[in-house]
Amino acid sequence: MLVLSRKSCESIIVGDHGGSTRQFLKVTVIEIRGDKVKLGFEAAGDIRVHRWEVWKDLHATIHSKPKRAVLKPLVA
Repeated sequence: MLVLSRKSCESIIVGDHGGSTRQFLKVTVIEIRGDKVKLGFEAAGDIRVHRWEVWKDLHATIHSKPKRAVLKPLVA
């Protein structure tokens, strides 16, 4: 795990911000108030950004759907 310190209005970039395929996530510290930090996220391409608990629910839903049976024709 990479651990970074950032001040308010400072950012980090994860991924590739250049070239023909822009796949990056920019995280900016918006506000620090007491023990809470407000973060802003900018994502390029088809990157989706979710809170952890939402992602877990989506992931569980996707992987718990019953698989459709593939019916093969009977050979007579």
